[in-house]
Amino acid sequence: MGAAGLQIRTATAADAALILRFIRELAIYEKAESSVQTDEAGIVASLFGDDAKARALVCEVDGTAIGYAVYFYNYSTWLGRNGIYLEDLYVSPAHRGSGAGKALLQHIARIAVAEGCGRFEWSVLDWNEPAIKFYEAAGAKPQSEWTVYRLEGDALKAFAGNG
Repeated sequence: MGAAGLQIRTATAADAALILRFIRELAIYEKAESSVQTDEAGIVASLFGDDAKARALVCEVDGTAIGYAVYFYNYSTWLGRNGIYLEDLYVSPAHRGSGAGKALLQHIARIAVAEGCGRFEWSVLDWNEPAIKFYEAAGAKPQSEWTVYRLEGDALKAFAGNG
C-alpha cells in the first residue's frame, strides 16, 4: 500500500488483456505503436507460462487498474549476483503524479533487496524528460558510458545463421 487506496499486486494470466492495453498505451506514448507485435496469447505465454522469465505487477486504485510494471532477472558477473531489469513501468496519464509510479518502483526495489540482488536498472528514452526527472529524484543515475546494442528480427536471424 502507498497512497490512499493504492495497491500493487502480482499479475495473473487473467490480466493479459489489461497488460496488453497498457503496453499499447506505453508504445503510443513512446511513439512506437507499430512496434507492438504481441497479442493476449503472447502475453499469457511469456509472462504466465511454465517457462516464463519475466514477471508483472498491476497497480490499482480502489480496485481499478491504473498501471503496471514488467521486470526480469539479469546477472552481473562483476558482482556475482542477480539483478532486476525493469522492462516497463507505466501509469495511465490521469493517475500520474499520484505516487503510483513511485510505489511500483519501490515495490520492485524491495523485491531486489529481499532477494539479494546487486542492481536494479532500466532504460529510458533520452527525450522522456518527465521520466528522467522521476528516476533521478528516486536517486537513480544514468549510465552514460554504456550504449545499448540490439539484434532483432531479420538481422537476429541472419546473424544466428537462420536467415
